[in-house]
Amino acid sequence: MKDTESYPGRPTFVTVSQSAARDARQAVEEAAAGIDPAQSCFVLALVPQGLDLDVLAEALTDRLDGVPVFGCTTAGQITPQGYETETLLLIAFRKENFRCASILFEPLKPLAIAPIISQVERQNAQFPRTPGWNRLAFVFADGLSKQEDLLASVLESALDGIPVFGGSAGDGLVFGKTFILHNGRFRSNAALLLMVETDLQYQGLSFDHFLPNGTQLVITEANAEERLVHEINGAPAAQEYARLVGCAVEDLTPQVFAENPMLVCHNDKHYVRAVFALTDDQSLSFLAAIDDGLVMMLGKGKDVIEALEAELDVRDAAGRSPDFIIAFDCVLRKLEFEEKQLDGRVSEIFRRNRVLGFNTYGEQHCGLHMNQTFVGVAFFERDRSHAPWA
Repeated sequence: MKDTESYPGRPTFVTVSQSAARDARQAVEEAAAGIDPAQSCFVLALVPQGLDLDVLAEALTDRLDGVPVFGCTTAGQITPQGYETETLLLIAFRKENFRCASILFEPLKPLAIAPIISQVERQNAQFPRTPGWNRLAFVFADGLSKQEDLLASVLESALDGIPVFGGSAGDGLVFGKTFILHNGRFRSNAALLLMVETDLQYQGLSFDHFLPNGTQLVITEANAEERLVHEINGAPAAQEYARLVGCAVEDLTPQVFAENPMLVCHNDKHYVRAVFALTDDQSLSFLAAIDDGLVMMLGKGKDVIEALEAELDVRDAAGRSPDFIIAFDCVLRKLEFEEKQLDGRVSEIFRRNRVLGFNTYGEQHCGLHMNQTFVGVAFFERDRSHAPWA
C-alpha cells in the first residue's frame, strides 16, 4: 500500500488506498489494508491493464467483507500522487455520508432502450430518498462497445433530473477488451449505473482545452455504427485530415490526433469527437458518434495548465474548496500532456485539488458522450450553518 500521508488536505469523506503490485491477490491485500469495511458504504476499484481479473474479483470480495465493490478496467489511474498507469486504486465512500444502488446493463450491445428505461425507473422508485440528501449517478460503460452515446442519452432521460457523470472503461493503450466490475465479477459488453445519495454538496465539472480554429470540414462518408469515417470533404479521410492539420498521412499518430481534434457544436457549445486510430484502408476510427453529413471544425488548443488550474478552482456557496473530486479524464488528454512533458505539472495540480479517478476511452455528462474531456464531481462538506437539520 502506497503511503498517502503526503496527499495535501487528505479527503475526509472517502478513504483512498492503492497498490502497484502486479500480482492481483497481492495488489488487493496491499490496497484493501487501508480500508475499513465497517465504515464503508461502497468501494470503487479502478484497475490497471494486465492484472488477472478473475483473481482480482475474488480477492476483492473476500477481503472487503461484504462491502459492494464497483469499478472498471482503465487506461490509467489518478491517485493521490497524480497520473499513474499500473496502480490498483480503491476509493471507499463513507457509510455515514453515502448510500447507493446499482444496475448492470448486460449485454450492452445491441442496446435495448425500453428495458433500460424500465430498469432505471424501477430502481429509482425502490431507492428511498433521505430527506435533505442529494442525488447523482455514475456510469461506467464498456469502452469498446460503441454504445455510450445512446446509453448516455437514454439514462439522462430515464433519470429525469438526476445528473449522470461517467467514463468509458479502458484497456491501457491496447484497446483490446474492457471490463466492468459488478457483484463480484468483471464483465465485458456491459455498463454499470451507480445511483448515489449523499449528505454532501456537489458540483459537476466538464471541460476541455480546445476552441474551434475556423477550419470547417464535412463528413461525407461514414459508418455510424462502427464510428468509422471513410471520407472528409469528399476525399479519403486520412488524406484530407492530414492535409488540414499540415502533416503527411504516414506521420499521423495518437499524439497528432490528440493535439488536433475535431469538434462538433451542440447547443452553442463545442465538444470533441476524437480520432484514436488510422485503419488499414486509411479511414479514421472515432471514439464517439459520427455520421454522414456531420459538419465539424478543427480544434486549436488553449494553454492546458492555465485551463486546468482555472477549471479546478471550484468553490461551494461558503467559498470552500472540495473535499475531493472524482474524475473521468480522457486518456488522450494524458497522451497530449505526456507528449508536451506536462504530465508532471498536471499531476501536481491534481494532487493539490484532491482529484481521484481514472483515464477513460470517453466521458459521459448531461446526456452526452464526449472525448478528450475532463468530467468530474466535486464533493463539499455540508454547510451545516444553513441546513434546516443543523
